[in-house]
Amino acid sequence: MADVLISEFMDKGVAEGLIAEFDTHWDPDLWSKRDELKREIASAKAIVVRNGTRVDVDLLDAAPNLKVVARMGVGLDTIDVEACKARGIEVCPSIGANAVSVAEYVIATAMVLLRGPTYFATPDVVAGAWDRPKFAGSTEIAGRVMGIVGFGSIGQVVGEKARGMGMEVIAYDAMMPDNHPAWEHARRVSLDDLVAEADVISLHCPKLPETIDLIDKRQFARMKPEAVLINSARGGIVNEADCAEALRSGQIAGAALDTLDVEPITPEVCALFQGIDNLILTPHVAGVTKESNRRIAEVAAANVRRVMRG
Repeated sequence: MADVLISEFMDKGVAEGLIAEFDTHWDPDLWSKRDELKREIASAKAIVVRNGTRVDVDLLDAAPNLKVVARMGVGLDTIDVEACKARGIEVCPSIGANAVSVAEYVIATAMVLLRGPTYFATPDVVAGAWDRPKFAGSTEIAGRVMGIVGFGSIGQVVGEKARGMGMEVIAYDAMMPDNHPAWEHARRVSLDDLVAEADVISLHCPKLPETIDLIDKRQFARMKPEAVLINSARGGIVNEADCAEALRSGQIAGAALDTLDVEPITPEVCALFQGIDNLILTPHVAGVTKESNRRIAEVAAANVRRVMRG
C-alpha cells in the first residue's frame, strides 16, 4: 500500500518524479473504481486528484492517515473541504496554474461567437459555394465590453488578455474588497449591470449554493441580443434550459459552455442543445493544455512534497 496516491491523469514527468521519491501508486482511472480507491487510500498520506475524484466523507473515513489532498486545478466542489478541515487534512488547489489556458479559451471562443457563422463556412466553401454575404458582416472583438463574473486569479488574466485585444473590462466579484489592486484594471459593477452592459460575459466564480443558476432566465433577459456567454467555471452556474431557450430565440448571440451541470451530459441535455448552431460545447477542457497540465501537476507535486517532508 502506497503513501502517495495519484487517482487521475497527470503529467508523466511530474508523476514519475513523485514515484521516484515516495512510495507512490498511480492509476489514471482509479477515480472511477470507487471500491479499489477506498482500499488504496487506507494507507495513503497524500492523494493527487483532478475533478473526477469525489473526496467526500465516505472516502475520508477510509483514509485515516491522509494529510493532504493536492488538487490539479482550482475548483473544490468535488472535495468536502469542511470534512477535510475537521480531520486536519490540507486541501491544496493549483491556483493560477491553468489561468493562461482558460483565458485563451475565453478569448478564442468569444472571437468565434462574435464572428457568427464566419468560422463555420468550410462545408459551404468545399461544396463550391462562395456566399460572402452569408458569412460576412460579423463583429470584431476590439471595442467590445468584456464582463467578468469572478475576478480572481483566472478572471484577472482574462481581463489582461481582453484589454490586449482592445476591449473595455468590467467585473463583478462578491468577495473582493474595493481596495484590491485588481480594480485598477477593471471597472467594478453589479451583476445586473454587468450582464446588461457586456458584449462578452465570462464566468469565473466557484460553484456555491448562492451561485447555482446565477445566470438564468432573468439574467438572459437583461443581456444584449448581440452578447455572448462563456462558462469555463463550473456547471450549474448557468441554467441550461434557460440558456438553450435564449439561444434558440435569439435573445443572445451565442454561448460557449465548457462545463455542464452533469458531466458527461445526460440524454436530456443533449436533446436540449440539439441543433443549436450558435453554441460551442467542450468537455471541461478550457484549462487543459500541455503547458497547463505540467504547471498544475508541478504545483500539486510541490504541495505533496511539502507536506510529506513535514
